Amino acid sequence: MKIEMVKLAGGVLSPVTEEEAEKLKRFRNGEQYQIEIKLSRNPAFHRKMFAFFGFCFEHWCADKAGYHFMDREVQFNTFRNQLTVLAGYYTQTYKLDGSIRIEAMSLAYASMKPEDFESCYSAVINAAIKHVFAGTTDEQIINRLWSFF
Repeated sequence: MKIEMVKLAGGVLSPVTEEEAEKLKRFRNGEQYQIEIKLSRNPAFHRKMFAFFGFCFEHWCADKAGYHFMDREVQFNTFRNQLTVLAGYYTQTYKLDGSIRIEAMSLAYASMKPEDFESCYSAVINAAIKHVFAGTTDEQIINRLWSFF
């Protein structure tokens, strides 16, 4: 299980989002657990990217996406991967039947250089403007969208 955490004063690790905090509920207080820690590229920039994905997802809404029978985390991850593909960050492989499989590239630190992540962020914003926010006239949404530039 992967959980995004942030280090607070005194060495305390805290979940980055409410969704991440939900994952921790399955662990019992006072028990000992072994964890592996990996440093994210630029944690603030990484959080900004995922906050943008969350904003896009909330605007698009699971009802519009056709994922009614998936849980919220699966819906979000599916949406995030599809937006990443629309931004042009994907790999193509051929299946045994000759059809093409398209998969979103991983945004993990080990999978993408910082410069590539910055380019991906810009491309995701452009894809979201074109595919998610097209025709939006609500000034609150437009102002919030501008905050991610």
